[in-house]
Amino acid sequence: MPGTYTYPGVYIEEIPSGVRTIVGVSTSDTAFVDFFARGPVDKAVRITSFSEFERRFGGLDTRSEASYAVQQFYLNGGSVAWVVRITAGEARAATCKLYGGYGGNEVLEVSAASPGVWAASSKGGLEVGVDLKTKDPAQYFNLVVREFVNTDGGKRVLATEVHRNLSMDKTHARYAINVVNDASDFIRLKDLSLGELPAAASDADVINEPRDSDFTALGGSPSDGYEPGSTEWDNAAGEALKDGTGLLDRIAPYIFNILCIPAAARLPESSMRAVYSEAEKYCLDKRAFLILDIPYEVATKEQMIEFVEENTALRHRNAAVYFPRLEIPDVLNENRPRDVGPSGTVAGLYAQTDSLRGVWKAPAGTEAVLRGATIPVKLTDLENGALNPLGVNVLRSFPVFGGVIWGARTLDGADVQASEWKYIPVRRMALYIEESLYQGLKWVVFEPNDEPLWAQIRLNVGAFMQDLFRQGAFQGRTPREAYFVKCDKETTTPSDVSRGIVNILVGFAPLRPAEFVVIKIQQMAGQTQT
Repeated sequence: MPGTYTYPGVYIEEIPSGVRTIVGVSTSDTAFVDFFARGPVDKAVRITSFSEFERRFGGLDTRSEASYAVQQFYLNGGSVAWVVRITAGEARAATCKLYGGYGGNEVLEVSAASPGVWAASSKGGLEVGVDLKTKDPAQYFNLVVREFVNTDGGKRVLATEVHRNLSMDKTHARYAINVVNDASDFIRLKDLSLGELPAAASDADVINEPRDSDFTALGGSPSDGYEPGSTEWDNAAGEALKDGTGLLDRIAPYIFNILCIPAAARLPESSMRAVYSEAEKYCLDKRAFLILDIPYEVATKEQMIEFVEENTALRHRNAAVYFPRLEIPDVLNENRPRDVGPSGTVAGLYAQTDSLRGVWKAPAGTEAVLRGATIPVKLTDLENGALNPLGVNVLRSFPVFGGVIWGARTLDGADVQASEWKYIPVRRMALYIEESLYQGLKWVVFEPNDEPLWAQIRLNVGAFMQDLFRQGAFQGRTPREAYFVKCDKETTTPSDVSRGIVNILVGFAPLRPAEFVVIKIQQMAGQTQT
């Protein structure tokens, strides 16, 4: 902008628009907390495909309820998952040691990157080998890491890592411990020597990598900790699940929107109730939504009604429950049916519905078809009618369509509750708006709290809500009927200003699902044709 106008003519000045675009957050990034065969135990890991889950966490495991839930999540339309591996009891990593060439001193301790028997079992594991085919064999070595499985014919290598030109000099840029620990998906190293190189098992003329006979397998006493289903697991898993859920605090700037804890349904009743109760509080704080799995013993309509009546404390606006449990073909057991909770399947359909129609569309109906799963309990309309008013969403099978989700109520959606958060899409829409505005208005902090700021807030929030209105997210024919944004001297009083508070009031007219479609037919009688 020119400071002064010195000559006759046209001056151009750029004026800031005041628009700070509010971008809608994700709606269906789903967190799974459970026991897994492998993977880190101290953080939540972002996964974007089932193949990546197999690579990072070992894929399906008969002990892991959530491993099947993750498979179902991707099969039914999910895209982003946050996986949290928990262990109960002492979980230990497989290890081995590499020795020096002169005197046989211990040089390196090699440990699996994560605890568990996955790295050293009768089925396979990890092995490491050293060769000295480097630019200077007196100063550098190569380290090869292989993951293998045992077969009838010997062993089959699944994946290989090669770390070249490593040094045992702590000051060197290629110091082995730093290089390998930063780069390897399989192992971690510990320096046990005073700079001595590990010896190659064979001569230094080995080309590319050591021979099969030159590798050292990891062993020691690896452990997965307590086994799911054991008494020790039942006693310890509740706290482990709650601690694991807390690791989702560390995924910022990312967020999660849906939480699934399939292992909770296999715990004793008191532990299950405690885990789900804490999870609901956590989801409320994180503006997320919990999908509960029911115990496998709950297999009839009467048992489901009893379960709901005995767990009234679990009624919550940020949670939903589905009946019955599902059956899926278990590839680890000759494709025999396996009983699973529906949370992973349902979360995948949430994601699919959000992508195709929007978070304001109920994840239910003939579009919400269950893939890769069957419904073992066939419910009638009357049985459905007994569960729906209790806030239980029923999974049903219809001719042509197959298995579908046939309910869209939160756990606070029982008729007697008369809750404004009766329906899942209404609640999830509110959570989406809340989180989007929370993320998109951080620039407001420490701005001068007066009308210019309030006008900017109205402009930016209004633009965000208007975009949702154009997508069909609200009721109403006009923006005035669909939503409002208020931020002025009425919402923010002089007392608020003196305390550094700005109040923004946002309202919207939600789209509620057409849960009951009534068709009225009238017979016309006594008509004469003229």
